[in-house]
Amino acid sequence: MTTKRPTTAVTEVPPAAPAEALEHFSSLLRFETDCWDVHEAMAGGSPDFVLLDVRGPEAYAAEHVPGAVNLPHGRIVERNLAAYPDDTVFVVYCAGPHCNAADKAAVRLSRLGRPVKKMIGGIEGWRDEGFAFEGAAAS
Repeated sequence: MTTKRPTTAVTEVPPAAPAEALEHFSSLLRFETDCWDVHEAMAGGSPDFVLLDVRGPEAYAAEHVPGAVNLPHGRIVERNLAAYPDDTVFVVYCAGPHCNAADKAAVRLSRLGRPVKKMIGGIEGWRDEGFAFEGAAAS
């Protein structure tokens, strides 16, 4: 006789089949990257992307990820991207999980036909990793 194991809120809905999980999580990596991977790429000196801080100029001036370019999400228009080749990969970030400016920026870049990924965690994720900042507050 088979005994049914008790379930919790975690397992009440069974996990996806491994093949479905592989497809789902592999797909996520096409849309996002994390602070650690961005840090490693930036530290290497030749990142294959442009890191955009999409917060306002005041927040950027206070502190930002070293090497990031400030372009607030509302100012992402073709004119402001003209200096970048069409195939430039942009990685966008904002304040953190409580902020959707990076998502808004990703939408704008996508509408312009530009490749984009979001750095999950944003400024707060960068801080959680213990990485250094540039800007007035970082001094």
